[in-house]
Amino acid sequence: MTIPDLPEPAFSNLESMLSRKFGKEIANYFSGSPLNRVSFLRTDHSFLSAALKHSTTSFLVFNNLNPLAKDPSNLEYLSYADVRPLIGEDPYSKSEEQLVSEYNSTVTVPQLLFLGLDERNKQGLTFNIYTGSPFFAVDVTPKGTIQSQAEPLLQSLQSRGLRFLEGRIQAALPAQDAAIYAQARALLDWNARNPFCAQCGQPTMSINGGMKRTCPPKDMASLAGSVGGTVGATPTERPDCATRKGISNVCFPRTDPTVIMAVVSFDGKKVLIGRQKRWPPHWYSTLAGFVEPAESVEEAVRREVWEESGVKLGRVVIHSTQPWPYPANLMIGAVAQCIPGGEEIILKHDPELEDARWAEMEEIREALRVGTSGLGEPAQEGYREGNLRLPAGTAIANQLLAAVANGFNGEGSKI
Repeated sequence: MTIPDLPEPAFSNLESMLSRKFGKEIANYFSGSPLNRVSFLRTDHSFLSAALKHSTTSFLVFNNLNPLAKDPSNLEYLSYADVRPLIGEDPYSKSEEQLVSEYNSTVTVPQLLFLGLDERNKQGLTFNIYTGSPFFAVDVTPKGTIQSQAEPLLQSLQSRGLRFLEGRIQAALPAQDAAIYAQARALLDWNARNPFCAQCGQPTMSINGGMKRTCPPKDMASLAGSVGGTVGATPTERPDCATRKGISNVCFPRTDPTVIMAVVSFDGKKVLIGRQKRWPPHWYSTLAGFVEPAESVEEAVRREVWEESGVKLGRVVIHSTQPWPYPANLMIGAVAQCIPGGEEIILKHDPELEDARWAEMEEIREALRVGTSGLGEPAQEGYREGNLRLPAGTAIANQLLAAVANGFNGEGSKI
């Protein structure tokens, strides 16, 4: 598989006080979206209605979280006319207040997301002071009461030679498409995982252009809280729910912070790498783990490294971050250094790793040159069987290892 280029960092050519002191910004795969999310317009149903039907609007559709594409490197965007048979004439014709008051838990509403505006297109939609081509995502998975509309759409797309990319990770897309895909996939997955209220257990509905969910006070279904009830003539009052009181009245998408770190020895000459049992032979990466509540990033780095490898760390510095839409992680990349005498590897604490070891910088450089790939995929030409394998350039682990192996901890590189 050809590894795509990484996104261009914002204002990469701009010299500033911060860039001189800390170096250039690092951008990782799945970041670098070309869209302005204009999040403050998500509650404006007149804006969403106009954006939905504009001639420059693009729709990225998903079936079971798999995106529509021509091939693994090229997404296929649809038009309003393509998706109208599924989503209806205008799902934003009414205000959110009206839609909430008319909520019916027996009716499946196609999950629709407003992703943002591509302001590079000056011929796009103009709304107030904002101009750009609108982007939406739609879940076209056949289910519930929309199954009869979704299945013909899927058949039509298949007849056009299009397909939904299967597989958990899509890492062959051009950088900007990958960022749009990541945003859409993470939000569709979150909506699909939260059909019921965490407080009272009743069905919720999507609002704010797909960015929030609310627990409606009434239900047009004859049985309150029922997904399979018959439609009643008048709304049924649902049981009381704490989410309808005070300011905590909606559910927001979650993002799970995860630390991932390149650990260097106290003398700066070696890097700590580890592997899980399920990985192919010779394949290693940096260590990683979730940030726990009431824990700083630095503390999480030290704790995870000690738990997984027994290695004890001193200074921790944040390097860069990477959105990871599987399902909703933010990978916080760090570089950390051992304390004197803290380099002994002990795998007796957390059994997550099959092995951990120290690698010389030259071994890391050689692996970065010819030994990188996606998990289980072949290495580049020149790789010698039995040598070290590392993650592809689309993984933040690759960026972290490249940073420490190519001068991060020397005079030629800064953070």
